[in-house]
Amino acid sequence: MNFAVIFAALMIWFGGWWMNARLARIRGGRGAGALAPILFGVTVLVLWELLVRGLGVPGAILPPPSAIGQAFAANLPTLWADFVQTFVKGALSGYVIGCSVAFAMALAVDRSDFLKRGLLPVGNFMAALPIIGMAPIFVMWFGFGWQSKAAVVAVMCFFPMLVNTVQGLAAADRMQADLMRTYAASPLQTLMKLKLPAAGPFIFNGLKICTTLALIGAIVAEFFGSPTLGMGFRISTQVGRLALDMVWAVILVAALAGSAFYGVVTLLERAATFWHPSQRGR
Repeated sequence: MNFAVIFAALMIWFGGWWMNARLARIRGGRGAGALAPILFGVTVLVLWELLVRGLGVPGAILPPPSAIGQAFAANLPTLWADFVQTFVKGALSGYVIGCSVAFAMALAVDRSDFLKRGLLPVGNFMAALPIIGMAPIFVMWFGFGWQSKAAVVAVMCFFPMLVNTVQGLAAADRMQADLMRTYAASPLQTLMKLKLPAAGPFIFNGLKICTTLALIGAIVAEFFGSPTLGMGFRISTQVGRLALDMVWAVILVAALAGSAFYGVVTLLERAATFWHPSQRGR
């Protein structure tokens, strides 16, 4: 074993830890808050590169970050086409369909005790369905195109969005609801002026949960049938060729896309629920 490499890795790790601890004590600056995770990420990448190259780890087991970066730069057109196929066509369309249907159903559930007792258990049953078992069925039903992936994503997003929206609509204060009835407010006025504003944080919580589920569902569905495009298709084919650098490049694209998607929804939440106590301190 190369003890010099291990010693250097330990020094880098403790040095990064010390600098992050110092940055954590700095208060009142956004720059310092953003610098800490960046420094931690750089430390991990440097350690990864050092240990893989210093210990002679084969690239078929774990490629170094530099090799992943080279594969990323050399295959940008392919990665972009895979991104469009998986995220834009499959994940995003399924996300919109699943969340929209769940939101509409939540409004109906809030108005009907029968649906509340009957639909929520069915939604819970759908959430328990294994994606590994449902994906090939949807591929057989909707074909090998993006439509089958969108169907898988819609099913995965339906229940979290439904539960969060129903819980949010029920979170309105009872005294405020009684006051709306005293003022002879219509059900639509009560919904728009009381229930939806109170449900805003819950709705966005469901939307944020579904951002990660959407991308995962689309990628998993592509393992069971896809045209010659898509991140799931690329991972499955490149693993068979032992091209782990390309696999990690696809994973990098998925991680960046998922993080950006989550960040966009978070920004929309801050703009729409700026009045909520959870947003006032940000």
